[in-house]
Amino acid sequence: MNYFVTGGTGFIGRYLVSNLLKRPGTIHLMLRKGSEKKFEAIAEKMGWDRKRVLPVVGDLATAKLGVAPAKIRALAGKVDHFFHLAAIYDLKADAESQRVANIDGTRHAIELASALKAGCFHHTSSIAAAGLYSGVFREDMFDEAEDLDDPYLRTKHDSEGLVRNECKLPWRIYRPGMVVGHSQTGEMDKLDGPYYLFPLIKKMRELLPQWMPTLGIEGGRINIVPVDFVADAMDHIAHKKGLDDHCFHLVDPEPQRVGEVLNTFCRAGHAPEMTMRIDARMFSFVPFPVRAAVGNLPPIKRFLAAILRDLKIPKEALKFITYPTRFDNRECERALRGSKIVVPSLETYAWRLWDYWERHLDPDLFVDHSLKGKVAGKVVVITGGSAGIGKAAALKVAAAGAKTVIVARGEEELHATRDEIVAMGGKCYAYKADLADLADCDRLVADILKDHGQVDVLVNNAGRSIRRSIELSYDRFHDFERTMQLNYFGSLRLIMGLLPKMTQRRRGHIINISSIGVLANSPRFSAYVASKAALDAFSRCAQAEFSGKNIAFTTINMPLVKTAMIAPTKMYESVPTLSPEEAADLVVKAIIERPSRIATRLGIFAATINALAPKLYEVVMNTAFELFPDSAAAKGGKGSGDAAAPSNEQIAFASLMRGVHW
Repeated sequence: MNYFVTGGTGFIGRYLVSNLLKRPGTIHLMLRKGSEKKFEAIAEKMGWDRKRVLPVVGDLATAKLGVAPAKIRALAGKVDHFFHLAAIYDLKADAESQRVANIDGTRHAIELASALKAGCFHHTSSIAAAGLYSGVFREDMFDEAEDLDDPYLRTKHDSEGLVRNECKLPWRIYRPGMVVGHSQTGEMDKLDGPYYLFPLIKKMRELLPQWMPTLGIEGGRINIVPVDFVADAMDHIAHKKGLDDHCFHLVDPEPQRVGEVLNTFCRAGHAPEMTMRIDARMFSFVPFPVRAAVGNLPPIKRFLAAILRDLKIPKEALKFITYPTRFDNRECERALRGSKIVVPSLETYAWRLWDYWERHLDPDLFVDHSLKGKVAGKVVVITGGSAGIGKAAALKVAAAGAKTVIVARGEEELHATRDEIVAMGGKCYAYKADLADLADCDRLVADILKDHGQVDVLVNNAGRSIRRSIELSYDRFHDFERTMQLNYFGSLRLIMGLLPKMTQRRRGHIINISSIGVLANSPRFSAYVASKAALDAFSRCAQAEFSGKNIAFTTINMPLVKTAMIAPTKMYESVPTLSPEEAADLVVKAIIERPSRIATRLGIFAATINALAPKLYEVVMNTAFELFPDSAAAKGGKGSGDAAAPSNEQIAFASLMRGVHW
């Protein structure tokens, strides 16, 4: 028994070849010129007997697949089964590429099989050949296909039509469902079909606890089959007598709906399930012209494009959410009867697919998540860079190869930090400036741009904090003025000075170190929180204006950090805090990921509770206010610390509300 296989190094093809090798005979496997190394690697990985798998150079776009005439003469009359699997299975491929590979490739494969006088031509089609047929599509149906406007659907249908209408040899057609990884190993070679949903599930897992019910979407039934079932079924049916000129649906006879598939993979990925699902088909009552008009509005198009880009879902895949077709597979079941080849339940192997995707195919694995990849050779300006969070962040970005610019008022500390960075091999430039002085801010911007040409990342870290109740601040209006002057106006002056150059270059990133107090509305920090809230609000407005210019704004709602700023409040020595190095890791995360906001779960939770139940939250905050008194310094006393050691109640409350300023 001898075989000729196109697409034998493809995902289905490699498993089919492995099955064919269990039978006696030789396999002639067509390769594109230049794919020899890929073939050898796959052959070694799959454990093929290289004496029985013989490569043949060919080309889908050429008559008779471009196989040399001498090779055709040598194989003529000696090929029992010709398997044609080579095609493009990619919704994102352009129409011309799909036409050449799927339609012309099939025509040329039929020509070659005829020249070889093959015993039977086996064509791997797809359920896509049915188009978007509404109802049950049988194996004996073909011309009834509907809605074939999409290039992928059209070329899969037309290529199958060539076999039916032009192939003079006995033929058999196989229509697999959406092929996923191996049911025993989870192995898959690319992202397709349900894999497009995995990034969404991963994001849900990162944001929400597994027990939390979520809102999802419902739609049509997705017919999913593992690659090992497809290869086993094709091998068995191909060698069974009396099945020529038949088509076989290699599908799951009980496919799940979109929502059920999502939840199956949510369980596999330990993400929260979508307990309430909205059926996408309910929107079909809206007239198409209305839907098209709304969908073409620029804000809607940009919004959807941003979501799809973030989730790495091709827009072409959206039409399959409401997939309308069911597939009758009685011919296939009849052919497989007694073989023990059945479609396994998705629930039994979904975890293997997820595990393999997460280890080998997750797009995030191929993104440079290193700090070096983001800042090497870039100019990074860090205010308040001589101590605390600023110094820790400066050490990290300098070690990653950035041209680190640190700014501070204290010359001695500033130069000491610069020398420390230079001594460890980093590039560091120190600029003394008082950021509460707007004229000094302007001078600083001019000096930095003159010396370095541009700023790639600005970290507004310098700040002033005041812990004092409003009742004790009636005659201290200057507390609010000086806090606002540095935390808001100083940072804003730097931003406004650097944005023109960033806009010109269409590149830049501004990171503002804010506070968890903005989310928690911490009592006794009204001056500090108000100044940080102003900067937060500016950043949100700026994001809307500059996101289209590739300039990012990131707000870090930093929890309590053990720095000199909090040292006067002795109670903080007994409550959980971040170290400057841990806080600097959040700055690193901001540089790498460029998110709009970085906040702790507690901060987000506090803001959510305040929005949903403001009166209840007010009671909690007032309890905290009464529990934590003003310090002796805040009351005007001579001591710089708290009057007494913190009580057990204070420590317990502060531990429960970890990271919030009290």
